[in-house]
Amino acid sequence: MSLLKLRPSLLILACILAVSGCQSASKRKQELAYVERPVEQLYNAAAEQLDKRNYPRAILLFNEVERQHPYSEWARKSMVMTAYASYQAHEYDVAISGAQAYLSLHPGGSEADYAYYLIAVSHFDQIVDIGRDQRTTELALSALQDVTRRFPDSAYARDAGLKIDMVNDQLAGKEMEIGRWYLRSNQTLAAVNRFRTVVTTYDTTSHTAEALHRLVESYLTLGLRDQALAAGATLGYNYPNSTWYKMSYRLLTKQGLDPEAPQVRRTMLQKIIPGGK
Repeated sequence: MSLLKLRPSLLILACILAVSGCQSASKRKQELAYVERPVEQLYNAAAEQLDKRNYPRAILLFNEVERQHPYSEWARKSMVMTAYASYQAHEYDVAISGAQAYLSLHPGGSEADYAYYLIAVSHFDQIVDIGRDQRTTELALSALQDVTRRFPDSAYARDAGLKIDMVNDQLAGKEMEIGRWYLRSNQTLAAVNRFRTVVTTYDTTSHTAEALHRLVESYLTLGLRDQALAAGATLGYNYPNSTWYKMSYRLLTKQGLDPEAPQVRRTMLQKIIPGGK
């Protein structure tokens, strides 16, 4: 009986089985038949595929190094390279779990510094905009700090330090976004808490000057004139030429408060913010 003469339901079933068979064949192509080969040959073949950006093939070959030569130095290196190939393929969760597996088995291995760094950058590359949940950002920050703490003199630590600044700026931006929303919603005390977090926790970020200005606005709204003056004086001391200080200065002087008055500068404890002026 020809396929065209089958009933419609049987024809559909035949098509499904045909597709399933193709998928199984495709899956089999992704598996390597066990052919014992020298470890250097396998590792170099994997590295070659990695250079060609054929990440799935590279991962198969690195895994084969581990399978055929599990107790060799090359197997240890292949664990990290498998994680790296997964990272390059944007399979970040796989890269993280692979690097963590390496650290679990070889916590003092020569590739440990890179494994920690790989975990950090895998989180870092998943950071989204400030309008969304910052759980990934916080994971990235923790992992990057882990790199700088464990390997302070490494090249990975230097790059991690730069990324930490970017992550802090992201987290500060989130605090500012929430604080502004509270201000618009007339929840001034809640806004103050957010802006104070930026000033005290993320004081080296690009958001600090605005946070101080928002504190001036918020304190004046609450009738807390001394606190508003303190925030304005701190802003003027650290960012005297910023637009934010000019706005705060106008607000304060309208209330009869002068953040540049000599007595204010003499008597008020001002926090010197790194990166200001």
